[in-house]
Amino acid sequence: MSVRIRLKRLGTKKKPHNRIIVCDKRRARDGKAIEEIGYYDPSKNPPFVKVEKERALYWISKGAVPTEIVKSILKKQNII
Repeated sequence: MSVRIRLKRLGTKKKPHNRIIVCDKRRARDGKAIEEIGYYDPSKNPPFVKVEKERALYWISKGAVPTEIVKSILKKQNII
């Protein structure tokens, strides 16, 4: 099973916010997740980010691959 760390879109039209999730890469964007490890709200200034560092590092050590956007978020939070 190929696991990804990616964003799950929530919110209403033109007011999105996201959850950072761990899921199988073959699942739909808003499908069932293995685990939710954080939040990301780009509409605030500066963007609101909350990530469980231990869980993110755990999943990366198990072979989960973050998407480009999540990788940049994790770098800004000094997790990777």
